[in-house]
Amino acid sequence: MALENGGGLIRNVVFDIGWVFVHLDHQPFLDFLSAHGADAPDLDSVLVRIALEDHECGRMDGRGLLARCAAIAQRPMSLEEAHASWVGMFELQPAMVDLARRLSERYRVYLLSNIGDLHWAHLSREYQLHSIGHGALPSFIAGVMKPHDGIYVEAERRFSLAPAQTVFIDDRAENIATARRRGWRGIVHGGYDTTVGELRGLGVEC
Repeated sequence: MALENGGGLIRNVVFDIGWVFVHLDHQPFLDFLSAHGADAPDLDSVLVRIALEDHECGRMDGRGLLARCAAIAQRPMSLEEAHASWVGMFELQPAMVDLARRLSERYRVYLLSNIGDLHWAHLSREYQLHSIGHGALPSFIAGVMKPHDGIYVEAERRFSLAPAQTVFIDDRAENIATARRRGWRGIVHGGYDTTVGELRGLGVEC
């Protein structure tokens, strides 16, 4: 059952994780790969080669992803070193985490993120992001990634979301576009102040 929110329309607030609760610095990971002889000129080309989509859709577990990283290198790397590099790219955004925890006292709050099991385990262990709000749907559990409709359908089913009473906060416009097509409200996250302003504009008490 949704929490009462003073008569306003929005009852559910759904947050992405990357670039919302945490910022990411991928350069040390690319440098790590390059130091082991991998051709790693940019992030996008590396993610295609290690099949990140398979990992974040749950078709390949974390050990498989690390093995893919080792396979594109010319010099041997331990899976432990690869793991440390892969999970060492996060910078917590405390103001956004605090916002979500405050909102969870008045609204139903959920997490919906494209993420694999390695990053999810790390963020849960280091920052307790799994404990925010009333539930989470990582893409590796859903078996599908944003902006595909399927992950939103599963979130609606799993969390009993009424689209018209739900607002989604994500840093990528294409992910918000799918949410809006399904009848959700959407905020393209650009920073704490602008997101809080847009939430207030929807009648959400922040």
